[in-house]
Amino acid sequence: MDSIVTEDRSGADDRFDTARITAAVDALAEKHAGREDVFRSALAQLLKAEMIAARATAQAVLLKDRHGRRCAERLCFMQDEIIRILYAAATRHLYRSHVPSGAERMAVVATGGYGRGLMAPESDIDLLFILPYKQTAWGEQVAEAILYCLWDMGLKVGHATRSVDECIRQARGDMTIRTAILETRFLTGDRPLYDELVARFDKDVVQGTAAEFVTAKLAEREERHRRAGQSRYLVEPNVKDGKGGLRDLHTLFWIAKYVYRVRETGELVERGVFDAQEYRTFRRCADFLWSVRCNLHFVSGRAEERLSFDMQREIAVRLGYTSHPGMQDVERFMKHYFLVAKDVGDLTAILCAKLEDEQAKPAPVLSRMVARLRPSAKRRRMPDSDDFIIDNNRINLAAPDVFKHDPVNLIRIFHLAQKNNLAFHPDAMRTVTRSLKLVNSQLRENPEANRLFMEILTSNDAETVLRRMNETGVLGHFIRAFGKIVSMMQFNMYHHYTVDEHLIRCIGFLQEIERGGNDEFTVASDLFRKIQPEHRAVVYIATLLHDVAKGRPEDHSIAGARVARRLCPRLGFSAGDTELVAWLIEEHLTMSTVAQSRDLSDRKTIENFAAVVQSVEQMKLLTILTTADIRGVGPGVWNGWKAQLLRTLYYETEPVLTGGFSEVNRARRIALAQAEFRAAFTEWPEAELNAYIGRHYPAYWLKVDLQRKIRQARFIRASEQAGHQLAINVGFDEARGVTELTILATDHPWLLSIIAGACASAGANIVDAQIYTTTDGRALDTIAISREYDRDEDEGRRATRIGEMIEQVLEGKLRLPEVVARKAANRGKVRAFVVEPEVTINNQWSDRYTVIEVSGLDRPGLLYQLTTAISKLNLNIASAHVATFGERARDVFYVTDLLGAQINAPTRQAAIKSALIHLLASEDNVAKPAA
Repeated sequence: MDSIVTEDRSGADDRFDTARITAAVDALAEKHAGREDVFRSALAQLLKAEMIAARATAQAVLLKDRHGRRCAERLCFMQDEIIRILYAAATRHLYRSHVPSGAERMAVVATGGYGRGLMAPESDIDLLFILPYKQTAWGEQVAEAILYCLWDMGLKVGHATRSVDECIRQARGDMTIRTAILETRFLTGDRPLYDELVARFDKDVVQGTAAEFVTAKLAEREERHRRAGQSRYLVEPNVKDGKGGLRDLHTLFWIAKYVYRVRETGELVERGVFDAQEYRTFRRCADFLWSVRCNLHFVSGRAEERLSFDMQREIAVRLGYTSHPGMQDVERFMKHYFLVAKDVGDLTAILCAKLEDEQAKPAPVLSRMVARLRPSAKRRRMPDSDDFIIDNNRINLAAPDVFKHDPVNLIRIFHLAQKNNLAFHPDAMRTVTRSLKLVNSQLRENPEANRLFMEILTSNDAETVLRRMNETGVLGHFIRAFGKIVSMMQFNMYHHYTVDEHLIRCIGFLQEIERGGNDEFTVASDLFRKIQPEHRAVVYIATLLHDVAKGRPEDHSIAGARVARRLCPRLGFSAGDTELVAWLIEEHLTMSTVAQSRDLSDRKTIENFAAVVQSVEQMKLLTILTTADIRGVGPGVWNGWKAQLLRTLYYETEPVLTGGFSEVNRARRIALAQAEFRAAFTEWPEAELNAYIGRHYPAYWLKVDLQRKIRQARFIRASEQAGHQLAINVGFDEARGVTELTILATDHPWLLSIIAGACASAGANIVDAQIYTTTDGRALDTIAISREYDRDEDEGRRATRIGEMIEQVLEGKLRLPEVVARKAANRGKVRAFVVEPEVTINNQWSDRYTVIEVSGLDRPGLLYQLTTAISKLNLNIASAHVATFGERARDVFYVTDLLGAQINAPTRQAAIKSALIHLLASEDNVAKPAA
């Protein structure tokens, strides 16, 4: 206690003129003698003005030196002095006790984060008023005077008033209070009273309870990570509570302080917990995270701890990051952030290993931090190797020089751990990290090392082992192209993880696809069983490398293929398989793009895709890679609709590649889909079921999944029995965080535009759409919109408003352009992202239609604007394929002129392109209906 994490507060006291302010307070007391309320108000105003000025100075210095820890120390010192001034004012001018009794003593103590001697600009202030016995009138008055003044200054204050006995009693029973007292720091008042608390806390609470405290803190840490999101590579991390954030460093110090009774972090070196290099890492991580957190508070003006997209660029600029070819300034900043988060995780593992070795805590809980199972034997020889041992069910080194003796051991240690289902001893991982200079060209070209690596990649639990290889730096050194994307963030809302984390997760999902049994991956799992055995390794290495060239100025797919052509021969691939890997990487986005943004019932779409994939075997491999890639992007990105689109594209293309002799030809597949529907949906008489099946075109049966078909059949029947010309069914997809509106209406050329406008007017952002028409002229459109409310009931009411608006527009009672314009006028214009608008007009993607592909920054009302603009350009929209990828909207429209012909004239195409580019690029276009 009475300590701070940092050791250098030099110069802090010259940034807050305590003597001058104290003199001003004394003058106020004299001026307002006898008028306590007036004095209190003037005192609060004086100190608030001084605090604002001191914070402005602190921010100016932070922008200049970019040193967040010093800023936090400076702000903390200012707060210390304000509380000391307040205590002096309360005890000298307001409640002076001329002959104090033994009970009229008080120690004012900082606790919690404030007790560490570091404060972010908008942090709470935690105070403990220590009394010798029970509360007295004098003590209550002094504490209230301090607190009311702090509140009047606009500060957030957590406080408690307790005797020493109460502190000890509550600390025994409450781990939160125990931690707060562990971090207490004396501010002002009666020092002997504080010293008594410290002595009794050490003797009566801490002694003999280290294991209990460590267990509680590590369990608390696990729960915090669960709430914040387990991965330390989430692209909008929580700087304070996220994995690898400041709270993890605080937890390390709490544990070290409690177990080893240290007062400063530097003492951890003396105790042998960290060596000098690890201690420097601890300091460096803390410095960086404090820089981020202080800037985050200053920019947001509140206690914001989430490093959201709209904050990241501003913080990057404040910290001096600049753009490089292929990487924005914000992406370079976030890469640094994730590297720091990784270092924090390494420090945690080191401390946990030290505690386990000393048995400072019971084995089972701690083992979850550093091992999978508790050992049955302490140490034993490793089978198949004299260089490693099994230590508490973790692989460890038999001798310190095993890597220098044989550098292949840097790969072999991971192979043996995987083969024998062992966790990694942190001491071994520490040595691995310090031996990375041994990963040179000789090791990279070593056949045994490359063989072992490929076995790691294609064996069980590859995701876990690859992640450990990545965390130690071995993976990035062994495959240097991978090292360039370690901790690289893509500044967009589509990808949830850093590039390296995404690739490693994709390997995990690829193994799940290969194992089978998961209904999410039925098609991909079935295809995996049918690929040629020699291509198993091909799809694994292609999955690991498909994004390895991200962050380069050129197209990452082309650059990645070039990386594969250099790397694969080294890994043992033949020339033919190397080219296959390169092709998969070069085309890894193609199948997803075609499936989600092309008309799969258009013969030209299928023929064009067949020309790209060239063979059924290559299409199988591409389907497997595409599935793993989409699933690895993040929660909710993969769904049944995308799975169905990939299935449809695969089976539509297969007959083209086989010359018409397909395992399942198109007519047969349509019949099978209808038979599947008949078997699952037995609620209607056969005649009614036959009539209903005849109402849908073949594309519907091939593209829509079974459960959705059943829901829509019930919906259509109920709507028509009720006599509704317009009906809306509302569904909720929790995994994707969207609300689905299924709309049944008489088909109308402007129907999609009307639906889009109604959604925009209700503030609903469309993220994708499935558009179908029936043979009897009804439109069946399913629109997915981003959720606005947590409660399904509220989302349902919003959907009802959208339906009412569509009906009013169709009846001519409401003019959408005016409603959309009013809504847009009230919409904020926060732009965290910049997406260059693109419009492509193509007649090669369809024999009947001109295909317009539009890509730009997504925003409420965009689909309405686009469909309105296209209609006003005298174009008929035959079908639309709407999708969003984070902040990027990619919409594809199949159109003709008013006579049903393609748009061939170059001048006409140029005019269409110019109008749509202008619409996408305009800042104010949401408020102006497209002309």
